[in-house]
Amino acid sequence: MNALWIAQVGAVLRLELKKTFLSRRGWWIYLLALGPVGLTLIHWLFEAGHPGGRHSLGDDVTAFAALFLLYYLRAGIFFGCMGIFSNLFRGEMLERTLHYYFLTPLRREILVVGKYLAGLTVALAVFVTSVVLSFLFIGRHFGAAYSDYIWHGPGLSQLGWYALVAALACVGYGAVFLMCGLLFKNPMIAAAVVWVWEGINPFLPTLLKKISVIFYLKSLCPVQVPVPPPFSIMVIDAEATPAWVAVPGLLAVAAILLIYSAISARQAEINYGE
Repeated sequence: MNALWIAQVGAVLRLELKKTFLSRRGWWIYLLALGPVGLTLIHWLFEAGHPGGRHSLGDDVTAFAALFLLYYLRAGIFFGCMGIFSNLFRGEMLERTLHYYFLTPLRREILVVGKYLAGLTVALAVFVTSVVLSFLFIGRHFGAAYSDYIWHGPGLSQLGWYALVAALACVGYGAVFLMCGLLFKNPMIAAAVVWVWEGINPFLPTLLKKISVIFYLKSLCPVQVPVPPPFSIMVIDAEATPAWVAVPGLLAVAAILLIYSAISARQAEINYGE
């Protein structure tokens, strides 16, 4: 990539960041991120009034693991990335402004990369921050014991893994939904199909489990969440993918989807009448 392309990517990134961060359509995405932060903050303040504690620190650790898997990965980050990335191109189509980009001496691949980086920056800033704050809040009512758990126990390592998994989720789902927004007139239908596939992942055969993002993200989570009955009898166990395979694998899949989106953008035509 030469200096001109880098400068053009930077220009698109700066322009898209202003539009994405300040988008009136994206207010609900911030609510998705603020929800668990508010919930864990309320938990901290409410439990602070009970010095003896009504549950153990281990209960809070398990509760956060469940919150991260069931809310962040399966709902919050998924739908947040859908709202951010699918609108990068489809939103421009609805607002009839995409042709301004296409009329400039700018390669379509550069436009795709710039828009993706802008969406990724917003997603990381919103959801990784939310994950970190929620983790710090949920056990804060234990006071010095929680500080010791973070600084002298496994807490800091767990926080790092949760932040990494959240970032990888933004990378992976961002590439998926950027492609959906570019290729489909109604990306919500494609998003619904992906959501159902990701949701039934625990019940799929081992081979099919690996054709998903959530399988690799779940493998990287530092605390595993037990599946309660009766669902536990329907879950098909599969060996977790080691980090040295899962992390490069997710990045490679995101890169492939991004390259495909860039190639597809070359043939993209504007028809505001659709």
